[in-house]
Amino acid sequence: MTSSDETGSGFRLTGWHVLGATVAFFGIITVVDTMMIVDAYRTYPGEVSSQPYEEGLAWDSELAQQRAQAALGWSMTAGLTHDGLIEVTARDRAGAPLNFARIEARLERPATEQGKLSVRFAPVGPGVWRANVGRLFGAWDLRLSAFGPRGERFDAERRLIWP
Repeated sequence: MTSSDETGSGFRLTGWHVLGATVAFFGIITVVDTMMIVDAYRTYPGEVSSQPYEEGLAWDSELAQQRAQAALGWSMTAGLTHDGLIEVTARDRAGAPLNFARIEARLERPATEQGKLSVRFAPVGPGVWRANVGRLFGAWDLRLSAFGPRGERFDAERRLIWP
Protein backbone atom coordinates (compact mmCIF):
# COMPACT_ATOMS: atom_id res chain seq x y z
CA MET A 1 0.00 0.00 0.00
CA THR A 2 1.21 3.56 -0.85
CA SER A 3 0.65 6.71 1.11
CA SER A 4 -1.16 9.71 -0.31
CA ASP A 5 2.06 11.77 -0.33
CA GLU A 6 3.70 9.46 -2.78
CA THR A 7 0.88 9.38 -5.40
CA GLY A 8 -0.30 13.02 -5.39
CA SER A 9 1.53 15.00 -8.06
CA GLY A 10 -1.45 17.34 -8.80
CA PHE A 11 -1.83 21.13 -8.38
CA ARG A 12 -1.58 22.47 -4.89
CA LEU A 13 -2.92 26.00 -4.06
CA THR A 14 -0.44 27.98 -2.02
CA GLY A 15 -0.34 31.48 -0.57
CA TRP A 16 1.80 32.63 -3.51
CA HIS A 17 -0.92 31.57 -5.94
CA VAL A 18 -3.56 33.54 -4.02
CA LEU A 19 -1.29 36.58 -3.87
CA GLY A 20 -0.58 36.40 -7.61
CA ALA A 21 -4.29 36.07 -8.48
CA THR A 22 -5.20 39.02 -6.23
CA VAL A 23 -2.46 41.26 -7.67
CA ALA A 24 -3.45 40.27 -11.25
CA PHE A 25 -7.13 40.95 -10.56
CA PHE A 26 -6.55 44.41 -9.11
CA GLY A 27 -3.93 45.18 -11.76
CA ILE A 28 -6.44 44.47 -14.55
CA ILE A 29 -9.10 46.58 -12.79
CA THR A 30 -6.63 49.48 -12.42
CA VAL A 31 -5.57 49.32 -16.08
CA VAL A 32 -9.19 49.24 -17.34
CA ASP A 33 -10.27 52.09 -15.02
CA THR A 34 -7.29 54.19 -16.15
CA MET A 35 -8.15 53.60 -19.81
CA MET A 36 -11.77 54.62 -19.17
CA ILE A 37 -10.74 57.79 -17.28
CA VAL A 38 -8.33 58.84 -20.03
CA ASP A 39 -10.95 58.21 -22.72
CA ALA A 40 -13.59 60.15 -20.78
CA TYR A 41 -11.24 63.09 -20.30
CA ARG A 42 -10.26 63.13 -23.98
CA THR A 43 -13.86 63.14 -25.18
CA TYR A 44 -15.14 65.70 -22.66
CA PRO A 45 -12.56 67.73 -20.74
CA GLY A 46 -15.29 69.48 -18.73
CA GLU A 47 -14.86 72.86 -20.37
CA VAL A 48 -18.20 74.31 -21.48
CA SER A 49 -16.88 77.73 -22.38
CA SER A 50 -13.92 78.93 -24.37
CA GLN A 51 -13.37 81.80 -21.90
CA PRO A 52 -14.52 80.60 -18.47
CA TYR A 53 -12.45 83.07 -16.43
CA GLU A 54 -13.69 86.13 -18.31
CA GLU A 55 -17.30 84.91 -18.13
CA GLY A 56 -16.92 84.39 -14.40
CA LEU A 57 -15.76 87.97 -13.96
CA ALA A 58 -18.75 89.22 -15.97
CA TRP A 59 -21.26 87.24 -13.89
CA ASP A 60 -21.97 90.14 -11.49
CA SER A 61 -22.93 92.41 -14.37
CA GLU A 62 -25.17 89.62 -15.73
CA LEU A 63 -26.97 89.42 -12.38
CA ALA A 64 -27.38 93.21 -12.34
CA GLN A 65 -28.88 93.05 -15.85
CA GLN A 66 -31.35 90.38 -14.71
CA ARG A 67 -32.42 92.53 -11.72
CA ALA A 68 -32.88 95.59 -13.96
CA GLN A 69 -34.89 93.53 -16.43
CA ALA A 70 -37.16 92.17 -13.68
CA ALA A 71 -37.74 95.73 -12.40
CA LEU A 72 -39.01 96.80 -15.85
CA GLY A 73 -41.91 94.35 -15.62
CA TRP A 74 -41.83 93.59 -19.32
CA SER A 75 -42.90 90.25 -20.74
CA MET A 76 -42.26 88.70 -24.10
CA THR A 77 -43.63 85.66 -25.92
CA ALA A 78 -42.12 84.02 -28.96
CA GLY A 79 -43.53 81.32 -31.16
CA LEU A 80 -44.08 80.10 -34.69
CA THR A 81 -46.91 81.23 -36.93
CA HIS A 82 -48.84 78.80 -39.13
CA ASP A 83 -46.63 79.74 -42.10
CA GLY A 84 -43.31 79.13 -40.27
CA LEU A 85 -42.46 82.71 -39.31
CA ILE A 86 -41.13 83.59 -35.86
CA GLU A 87 -43.46 85.98 -34.04
CA VAL A 88 -42.48 87.92 -30.93
CA THR A 89 -44.98 89.84 -28.80
CA ALA A 90 -43.91 92.25 -26.03
CA ARG A 91 -46.02 93.80 -23.27
CA ASP A 92 -45.31 96.04 -20.33
CA ARG A 93 -46.46 95.46 -16.74
CA ALA A 94 -49.94 96.86 -17.50
CA GLY A 95 -50.32 94.73 -20.64
CA ALA A 96 -49.77 97.56 -23.10
CA PRO A 97 -47.72 96.74 -26.22
CA LEU A 98 -44.05 97.69 -26.19
CA ASN A 99 -42.26 99.27 -29.11
CA PHE A 100 -38.54 98.59 -29.13
CA ALA A 101 -35.93 100.66 -30.89
CA ARG A 102 -34.33 97.45 -32.20
CA ILE A 103 -34.18 93.69 -31.67
CA GLU A 104 -30.99 91.67 -32.07
CA ALA A 105 -31.58 87.94 -32.33
CA ARG A 106 -29.97 84.68 -33.36
CA LEU A 107 -30.99 81.06 -33.72
CA GLU A 108 -28.70 78.32 -32.47
CA ARG A 109 -28.87 74.56 -32.36
CA PRO A 110 -29.29 73.34 -28.76
CA ALA A 111 -26.67 70.60 -28.95
CA THR A 112 -23.96 72.01 -31.20
CA GLU A 113 -22.03 75.14 -32.02
CA GLN A 114 -22.77 74.74 -35.74
CA GLY A 115 -25.67 76.29 -37.59
CA LYS A 116 -25.94 79.72 -35.93
CA LEU A 117 -28.25 82.08 -37.80
CA SER A 118 -28.75 85.80 -37.39
CA VAL A 119 -32.42 86.80 -37.31
CA ARG A 120 -33.93 90.11 -38.47
CA PHE A 121 -37.25 91.08 -36.93
CA ALA A 122 -39.58 93.62 -38.51
CA PRO A 123 -42.50 95.27 -36.68
CA VAL A 124 -45.92 94.16 -37.94
CA GLY A 125 -48.12 95.82 -35.35
CA PRO A 126 -48.09 97.37 -31.88
CA GLY A 127 -45.74 95.21 -29.80
CA VAL A 128 -45.51 92.50 -32.47
CA TRP A 129 -42.46 91.58 -34.60
CA ARG A 130 -41.97 88.83 -37.15
CA ALA A 131 -38.95 87.27 -38.80
CA ASN A 132 -38.71 84.96 -41.77
CA VAL A 133 -35.77 82.59 -41.37
CA GLY A 134 -36.53 80.30 -44.26
CA ARG A 135 -37.17 76.60 -44.09
CA LEU A 136 -35.83 75.09 -40.86
CA PHE A 137 -36.34 71.71 -39.25
CA GLY A 138 -35.94 70.46 -35.72
CA ALA A 139 -35.17 72.27 -32.47
CA TRP A 140 -33.58 75.73 -32.38
CA ASP A 141 -32.91 78.13 -29.51
CA LEU A 142 -33.95 81.74 -30.13
CA ARG A 143 -31.83 84.19 -28.15
CA LEU A 144 -32.74 87.84 -28.44
CA SER A 145 -32.04 91.21 -26.93
CA ALA A 146 -34.64 93.94 -27.35
CA PHE A 147 -33.68 97.55 -26.70
CA GLY A 148 -36.16 100.14 -25.47
CA PRO A 149 -36.27 103.78 -26.55
CA ARG A 150 -34.24 104.88 -23.48
CA GLY A 151 -31.61 102.15 -23.84
CA GLU A 152 -33.29 99.54 -21.62
CA ARG A 153 -32.38 95.99 -22.54
CA PHE A 154 -34.61 92.94 -22.38
CA ASP A 155 -32.99 89.52 -22.92
CA ALA A 156 -35.09 86.48 -23.74
CA GLU A 157 -34.52 82.90 -24.74
CA ARG A 158 -36.98 80.40 -26.16
CA ARG A 159 -36.76 76.95 -27.75
CA LEU A 160 -38.60 76.71 -31.05
CA ILE A 161 -39.36 73.43 -32.80
CA TRP A 162 -40.13 73.28 -36.48
CA PRO A 163 -41.89 70.19 -37.83
